[in-house]
Amino acid sequence: MKFKTMKKVFCILSLATTMFINAQTQIIAHRGFWNTEPKTSENSIKSLENAQKLKVYGSEFDIHMTKDGKLVINHDEHHGTMEISETNFSDLRKLKLSNGEELPTLKDYLKQGKKDASVRLIIEIKPAKSKENENEIVTKVLKTVKELGLYSQSDYISFSLNICKEIKRQNPSAKVQYLEGNLSPQQIKAEGLDGLDYHYSVFEKNPTWISEANSLGLITNAWTVNDIKVYEELKNQGIKFITTNIPDQLKDK
Repeated sequence: MKFKTMKKVFCILSLATTMFINAQTQIIAHRGFWNTEPKTSENSIKSLENAQKLKVYGSEFDIHMTKDGKLVINHDEHHGTMEISETNFSDLRKLKLSNGEELPTLKDYLKQGKKDASVRLIIEIKPAKSKENENEIVTKVLKTVKELGLYSQSDYISFSLNICKEIKRQNPSAKVQYLEGNLSPQQIKAEGLDGLDYHYSVFEKNPTWISEANSLGLITNAWTVNDIKVYEELKNQGIKFITTNIPDQLKDK
């Protein structure tokens, strides 16, 4: 009888601990954890490795497609003075990142991501010049993720509503969040997406959206939160995720 009682207490404590952990606001490193000393390059493989060592919930990174159809990791449309979509990969590769790395391909980046299954890969697919190009990028991204066995470790975000919906069309089980900030939680739900990942100022202007989204079962995320006070305010409103350039400072808050 005493054993059964102890077992029941243990189960209750375990459930409470799990619920507590799940209720915490999780931290996502923006373009990896690059804001170190010394600093490393944003969206570099080293920045992803740093995020893995920090043991944050996830690490976000950005994808573009080159003129010859290669998927590369870079935030801006340009790598140096070269426009990525109008330049072949071999030419882009000649210009190294500020930390000396070569411009990463998606496959190389994901291979590093696979080394630590505890850190989720938050894949931002950048808008392209046409719907056809966007759909091609989505197809190639999902194919690469599948080939490396990373479906269950990857989430997706985009400023392009077309990209978000195309991801869901090709892989209905994928978790997809919209970035633009112009759709209400109800509209996000109606579009068949999984969440809203908006700049924190959007939530400041729409103070009910976090609670509304949570009540609809949507994912809520805010970017790019680099102020502890803003983080605390969003956390108090029930935000589920924060994307930040200072993951080391917010991780244990």
